[in-house]
Order: sequence, then structure tokens, then C-alpha cells
Amino acid sequence: MKSIVIDENYDAEPEKKLRISCRGIVAKEDKLLLSYETETGLWMIPGGGLEEGESDFDCCAREVAEETGVLIRPLACFLEIRESFGPWRTANRYFTAEEIGQTEAKRTEREAKAGMEPRWVTLEEALAAFSGECSCPYPERLWRGLYRREYTALKEWAALRV
Repeated sequence: MKSIVIDENYDAEPEKKLRISCRGIVAKEDKLLLSYETETGLWMIPGGGLEEGESDFDCCAREVAEETGVLIRPLACFLEIRESFGPWRTANRYFTAEEIGQTEAKRTEREAKAGMEPRWVTLEEALAAFSGECSCPYPERLWRGLYRREYTALKEWAALRV
């Protein structure tokens, strides 16, 4: 697994809390599964926080299902991107994954209020979305960091497929 630090303060701030997240890059035909917030215009690769006692693979499958309603089988963790925001240091682990079915999404209250829904887009559309702007209410540094992280992950994933 490749590891990238995109925040120069990451290793200099060990006192910050560590949050590990697992995200799934799911490809079907020529499309990728993303989460999109209709109320904010924010795009993300589906995934979220690791729970105590949970494996990275189980976290990835659970989070993608909760956000999108798509059941997946995580295949391999190919990338970890480390960054620091506020009181947190984060390690986002990215998995290649395949769709294996459908279920009912179980979005958080915040995700439901933001109008989160699954969207299947081409790689080109995804890269364009993550290199653009969003109208989200989150602090600019937070969403710009998220977009930089997701763009980097997709470029790394695309390089594996060549």
C-alpha cells in the first residue's frame, strides 16, 4: 500500500487525535460510484470512520453501504492518505472494490439533511468534480483538503489500471 502525506504538519502534531477512515472506489463498466450532496454540491468517495474492533475491509463495506445503498466487496487497500485538520490527524485508506448487490442506505442525520445520494460518473467527470468548486457550508480549508485528497486518490487508482 502506498502512503501519501498531504499535510506537512501531520507528523509534527502527534498529540492530535487519530481518525482512520476507509473509502471504496467502486467501478462498474466505465463508471465510478461517488456520494453527492444535493444541498451543498459536495462530492466524495464513499466511506467513513473505522469503529472499534472493526477491520478496515468491514469498515469500507459498511460505510459504502450506509452512504449509497450499494453492497461491495473490498478487494485491496492500495493507498493511505494522511492529513491534519483542526484537532484531528486523519488516515484515509482507499480500497478497490466491486459491487455485489443493493441494500437500503442508512445515512446519518447530517447526510440525509445534505441530500446525500449515490452517483455513478466517469473517471473524467469525477476528476473534474474534485478539481472544481463546491457551494458547501463547510470551512473552505476543509472542503479544499477533501477535494485534494479525493482527486489524489482517483489519480493513484487510475494509474494502477494502466
